[in-house]
Amino acid sequence: MIIKPSTSIRQDYNNFSKYCHEIDEPVYITRNGEADLVVMSHETYKRMEARFKLQSKLLVAEKEISEGKELLEHHELMARMRKKINAEKK
Repeated sequence: MIIKPSTSIRQDYNNFSKYCHEIDEPVYITRNGEADLVVMSHETYKRMEARFKLQSKLLVAEKEISEGKELLEHHELMARMRKKINAEKK
């Protein structure tokens, strides 16, 4: 866990931003010695958000499987994925 005081942002934003991009993980910011914010680069945030979305979808899939929902054949799944990818490109 990386912890920095809030003054590190106020005094030198450019270097703080560069640091956040280099370490590629959240930085915990304190204010008056107490936890206040968590800061990360936009790229790190997007990856974290994608992981959460994937985990959520996997939980739904596991629940459906445990409830006996019928599974798709591999070729049918791939066809649906290709169709969705092609639709997003347009």
